[in-house]
Amino acid sequence: MAEKFIIQGGRKLGGEVEIRGSKNAAGAILAACLLTKEPCVIDNLPLVEDILNLLEIIEGMGATVEWIEKRKVKITANDNLDVKKIDFEKFSKARTSVLLLGSLVSRFKEFKVSRPGGDKIGLRPITTHLDALEKLGCEVEEQGDFYFFKTKELKGAEIILPEFSVTATEILLLAGCNAKGKTVIKIAAGEPHIQELALMLNKMGACIEGIGSHTLTINGVENLNGVDYNIILDALEVGTFLIIGALCGGEISIPDIQGDYLDLFLEKLKEAGVNFQRENGFIKVKKSENLKSIKVQALPYPGFPTDLLPLIVPLLTQAKGKSLLHDPLYENRLSYIHQLRKMGADIEIVDPHRAFIFGPTDLSGVSIESSDIRAGACLIVAGLLAVGETIISNINQIDRGYEKIEERLQKLGAEIKRTNN
Repeated sequence: MAEKFIIQGGRKLGGEVEIRGSKNAAGAILAACLLTKEPCVIDNLPLVEDILNLLEIIEGMGATVEWIEKRKVKITANDNLDVKKIDFEKFSKARTSVLLLGSLVSRFKEFKVSRPGGDKIGLRPITTHLDALEKLGCEVEEQGDFYFFKTKELKGAEIILPEFSVTATEILLLAGCNAKGKTVIKIAAGEPHIQELALMLNKMGACIEGIGSHTLTINGVENLNGVDYNIILDALEVGTFLIIGALCGGEISIPDIQGDYLDLFLEKLKEAGVNFQRENGFIKVKKSENLKSIKVQALPYPGFPTDLLPLIVPLLTQAKGKSLLHDPLYENRLSYIHQLRKMGADIEIVDPHRAFIFGPTDLSGVSIESSDIRAGACLIVAGLLAVGETIISNINQIDRGYEKIEERLQKLGAEIKRTNN
């Protein structure tokens, strides 16, 4: 039987939250370990389904994966690495697996992979990634459910991405390190987890300039060395628990995120009237009364993160007036709104990218279903706020991005349990 979450809403929460390592950073960092034959030690790994699946793919290809501690792993991708051993079923399971392409084109002259999986939040073709690799000298052919790659020699090139694609930028960083000559990436995405990947690659001996900007320059090198690296905290988890605290808190204390990834998100929370303070490496948030309606739009970094857009919706159902939500990136991102409507939310979907949220409205517990990672987290927030019992099915989607979130919520006083019934 598929697992479900059962939530008894309306409980007052308080205490200190544990934040795990960034899932979005971990995927590319694990892929980078395949660029060297020397051992790489990666710490603060989030033990979520997508990352564990990626480790299984890497190990299945012949790399040695040794767990040193609960969240610390040593990966050695020496000459035993065999691209013919890719588990296509696992590769198709999660979107994260596509990151391996950047390393595999550097290590192997010829290979094939299956189509990657991921969230059902709209069209997410990998055309941008494939076009970018072709400009470095890789031949790509699509046949049915497989992609075939052939490379004589990777050569540096100037690549102008058609959009601020996080994954395409990461793949080019991985592939460009060993390409002959200079690679310039323009319209590069600049998220902190991309900066972390570039910093790690430089620590391995790469030569990447412009880190944090939208133009990256990579001077190719012949070899990369092993590295010890610690994954940054997950800003998306910080954002999730901030909103939970604003709606359900006595007072919740959350480790603060390094860097500026949450700057605009935090500004929008201030604008909405959320009661929080940043001090001594923590963000402390209390239940926030008299919330105000706002306009919020997902934008490429340093804009409002698209992955936090669903999380702010339950908050806006408690704000006075009409809020506008706009996600120009994914046409199916708003599917979770139908689930919130079942709970009593007053939300009008204007088009596939925009919605009006009217508040404040009371939410009631019902049976609902998660469609993707962030939609599932949104529904958990709504369930914690709602009166009565909320049952969330398809929670394997949530597990892909949040490590045992129910256990951390229980420590705060939430009445939430995982069940097979």
